[in-house]
Amino acid sequence: MKSLVCEKPFEIAYKEVSIPTIGIDQALIKVKAVGICGTDIHAYAGRQPFFSYPRVLGHEICGVVETVNSASKLKTGQQVVVVPCVACGKCSACMEGKTNCCEDVSLYGVHQDGGFQEFLAVNETNLIPVPASISPSASSLIECFAIGAHANARAQTAKQQNVLVVGAGPIGIGAAAIAKARGANVVVADIAESRREHISAQLDIPAIDPTSENYIESLRSHFNGELACTVLDASGNKQSMTNSVNLIRHGGKIVFIGLYIGDLQLDDPTFHKKETTLIASRNATSDDFDMVIKYFEDGALSESMMLNQTFDFATVGLDYEQSVVNNKTLIKGVIQFS
Repeated sequence: MKSLVCEKPFEIAYKEVSIPTIGIDQALIKVKAVGICGTDIHAYAGRQPFFSYPRVLGHEICGVVETVNSASKLKTGQQVVVVPCVACGKCSACMEGKTNCCEDVSLYGVHQDGGFQEFLAVNETNLIPVPASISPSASSLIECFAIGAHANARAQTAKQQNVLVVGAGPIGIGAAAIAKARGANVVVADIAESRREHISAQLDIPAIDPTSENYIESLRSHFNGELACTVLDASGNKQSMTNSVNLIRHGGKIVFIGLYIGDLQLDDPTFHKKETTLIASRNATSDDFDMVIKYFEDGALSESMMLNQTFDFATVGLDYEQSVVNNKTLIKGVIQFS
């Protein structure tokens, strides 16, 4: 089979390798579509912490079941999506069902080889069936939407709550779309005009510029004179995350989805007087995947909300740096397999 391997930073190439054999608790899937994540871009550029090379990238994976063991509940030809977090099942977090933050978690496409290849052996516990009515491209976006679903679950987003999502990259888009699906009154803030236009056109959600002089006034105008009940910050930006406490009403919540590598400081008097709830959100669980699949089936989510470019697996590796890494128009890309 053909595999696209990131040998080291700034070097990616196709390799002919053997189709993997499956273990007793695994299934072999034929990959149909893989979403391109920031991780796949940062890893290529050597900016991904705790990353080892060579590595087959790609953790947002949709495929069809090719081979299963006799005791499997899966059926050959069945469309599935991969939950990329391989949990140990033994630590305290796993025992509480928090497999997304397992103490010894391993991710397909990060700690072990992922979906930038034609076939992949996957633990059956990491495979979730997806109805055929959801296209492979849309299915490959389920993991990214699930990150947003997990953040909203952490925030307990509810109907008519005022929710501000900061950052209109794929994770922010997913968080905003899920918040809207849960019935919240949603506003998105991003510095890029093109992304604000995408949010307005594809999600039908107001999008505002956080650097504008009337930023706070704009928020209040959308939130009936109030500040946000919840801020979901997907920016990973120190200044943005530090400022989040100034954007919530008293009794509000902050959820950090994006990751900043370093120390953060919040103004403690403001933090305390608002009795702020500060929450971190990491990865997603199978329950989040199930919720996203339901939203796709109900029509509350669509691939057009996030996806703006597609690539062919047979050729994407030939100009990966230009067409993906340095592509300033890319919001969310999906690699399609024949």
